[in-house]
Amino acid sequence: MKPLFLAPAYAGGVQLGAYALDRIDADGRERILRTCSTNVDNLAAGRWETLLSSALVVEEPMPLPYALLLLAVLGYAEYAYGAWWTVGVFLLGHTAATLLVYGGLRASRPDPRTRRALDVGTSYGFNAVLGALTSALPRGPVRTAARAGLLALAVRPVVRRGRTFTDAGHLVALGLGVGLSVAVDYLSGTDHRKIT
Repeated sequence: MKPLFLAPAYAGGVQLGAYALDRIDADGRERILRTCSTNVDNLAAGRWETLLSSALVVEEPMPLPYALLLLAVLGYAEYAYGAWWTVGVFLLGHTAATLLVYGGLRASRPDPRTRRALDVGTSYGFNAVLGALTSALPRGPVRTAARAGLLALAVRPVVRRGRTFTDAGHLVALGLGVGLSVAVDYLSGTDHRKIT
């Protein structure tokens, strides 16, 4: 069994950072979050470092079920495909979804509140890794159903009233992950590892 280091270090670090942010004054907390955010104003001003910093902080401590799911998905990806694969897919999903959402927002000329909205967290990277992990399932109906089911779940918030730009980002990131797994399946013609 391969040792798992990055998934627990990342999930634990993000959670500990959230608890630390909760302990500082509201103005300091807001300043840190705004500095790390990939909102339209930051990216339009050329603050490209936020593409990384935004994945390292969350607005508040993650609920335990989500934190455990994040750890399970990243941990299994690291176990099945390795740390570099997991980091690469996570960063690809996080960065590409952020930039596509940013492009869409810039084109739609959002109001000032949307331009300055906080946009930090683990969810884009998580969705990309989750989508890419569908290639770990057995080929055939199980894998196809998992992909279709995950995409259907991600489409639902996008088509409802009151949707936010992060709903679109989650769908984009998941779609990138699923697309990556389909491409790898097609190019390799192998079964990959299966969940056992």
